[in-house]
Amino acid sequence: MKAEKQNRFLALLTILTAALAIGAGAYASQEPKPASPASAQPVSPAKAPDKPGNVDGLSAAEFSRLSREISEDGGYFRSDNFTSNETAYLTVVDKLRRLGANGGAYIGVGPEQNFTYIAKIRPRIAFIIDIRRQAVIQHLMYKAIFHLAPDRVQFLARLLSRPTPKDKSAKLGASVNEMLAFFSQAPPDEQAYVANLAAIRKTIQNEFQFPLSETDQRSLEYVYRSFHDDGLEIAYRMGDSRGGYFPVLKDLIAQTDLNGKLGNFLTSDEDYDFVRGLHRKNLIIPVVGDFGGKKAIAAVGDYLRKNGFTVTAFYTSNVEQYLFQNNVFEAFANNVRRLPINDRSLFIRSATGRFAHPARLPGHRAATLLQQMTIFLKDFDEGRYQSYYDLITINYIAPDKP
Repeated sequence: MKAEKQNRFLALLTILTAALAIGAGAYASQEPKPASPASAQPVSPAKAPDKPGNVDGLSAAEFSRLSREISEDGGYFRSDNFTSNETAYLTVVDKLRRLGANGGAYIGVGPEQNFTYIAKIRPRIAFIIDIRRQAVIQHLMYKAIFHLAPDRVQFLARLLSRPTPKDKSAKLGASVNEMLAFFSQAPPDEQAYVANLAAIRKTIQNEFQFPLSETDQRSLEYVYRSFHDDGLEIAYRMGDSRGGYFPVLKDLIAQTDLNGKLGNFLTSDEDYDFVRGLHRKNLIIPVVGDFGGKKAIAAVGDYLRKNGFTVTAFYTSNVEQYLFQNNVFEAFANNVRRLPINDRSLFIRSATGRFAHPARLPGHRAATLLQQMTIFLKDFDEGRYQSYYDLITINYIAPDKP
């Protein structure tokens, strides 16, 4: 009888020990708990991944479904954002690092500048939200090129439909300046364009399991042909205007931080490999969405919250300027409430307008600023943002002076 009681005790002790170990492991794997405003309401058609909390990657089917189900109908914007038009994007990199912007979830808008912020912040998952359907097609194009290009030189060769250097040693560990010099002189290759476009289309539809309508395929051809035609001189395009007023891709890649150090995601193998790795895990998800819309941002917030993520950074560019113009800024602020954030969650903004922002640095047309997202919501609730000017001049965090 005594032996039987001892065996029961040992069995119970084993079960309790196992339960404690499982609980400790689950706690250790969680992100810091985000602040959840009382008004936050989870709304999303998106389901959790096959393995909730899994950050090792999404299946192609899950990636495709998530992007399509979270997306809204495409909207209008007046320009072709083939590239960023913000030369000051690297001026806040040191500040981001000092403020602890690392890991978690990243949300962004626009084209390739997101890859640099992703490389610096090292998030576990990223969503790129843009009102234009064409922007999502462009990001699918980028994703395919990342999958097909194992290194930075091959990435630019495929993006621009140019040949790679014949000298193999020039491909390995090439400096940004060497790559820019080579691809500035390399002529476009029509055969490479045709073959690359076919490979990109096949990768999107078969490997990513993302269906492309006829309109999508025309958008893909239009964007990819533009990179073929313009090469490193491609730029943000408004109407039929080309170059001149806006920085070209070559200049954007060659930008430096406040210490004079090159910092684009194509600068180092380490940064490129991180972004490529996140793409290959299907953890950079493009979404069609209006910042003031009723679905996309709220759905992203619900998905992140369900899976234990906190927003580390939300890059908005200067979208809020248009939200004020269209009288939907309040809707955007309410969407921000639905995101899982904490006191370290940051906005990254490009402050533009018909005035020189106090934080604008010499040599740049706009200033890149940071702001705590919790402070943003507090200021909004106090009625402090009556205009775009108020937004970018109240409680912002400026880059250091060089």
